[in-house]
Amino acid sequence: MCGEIFTVWDVGGQDKIRPLWRHYFQNTQGLIFVVDSNDRERVNEAREELMRMLAEDELRDAVLLVFANKQDLPNAMNAAEITDKLGLHSLRHRNWYIQATCATSGDGLYEGLDWLANQLKNKK
Repeated sequence: MCGEIFTVWDVGGQDKIRPLWRHYFQNTQGLIFVVDSNDRERVNEAREELMRMLAEDELRDAVLLVFANKQDLPNAMNAAEITDKLGLHSLRHRNWYIQATCATSGDGLYEGLDWLANQLKNKK
């Protein structure tokens, strides 16, 4: 990832600001979608939002990095379970990757960002 520069927008996940997300879609090359791996009750909602975003025309060519966050918690779903719950295998024509992460310790973050940087470099 050395020398790569990302422009990143943290758009948050609160219901009332989701309609504003589309203002950030133009010229997006990569999407980082962060999932709370410990929140089994809202993982279906996360799937719906992800699929809604990926259906947007402006994001049709964007690569997808999913951070399965909060892996430090004992009841967290692992990356394979998150992959299944989000329906990532159904994304046949999209380049995607899932990375188990723990934001508080930094575990997995660089691995995911390295993947993203390599994908974006290869798209040029």
